[in-house]
Amino acid sequence: MIRSYLYAIVFNLGILIFIHELGHFLASRLSGVTVERFSMGFGPRMIRFTRGATEYALSAIPFGGYVKM
Repeated sequence: MIRSYLYAIVFNLGILIFIHELGHFLASRLSGVTVERFSMGFGPRMIRFTRGATEYALSAIPFGGYVKM
């Protein structure tokens, strides 16, 4: 039972982090700033693809994210 709560907390935290970083991404794009990387997580990139000038990545450590401008 406790394990299911932890999974729910991590999942919901991930959604909040995604929305937060998406705000940075959209604000920079609307301001004309080039975004080099949109990453969910830190550390080594596990999954990545490039679309236009932006690299989208899912990294190994799931606590956080960043937008590299």
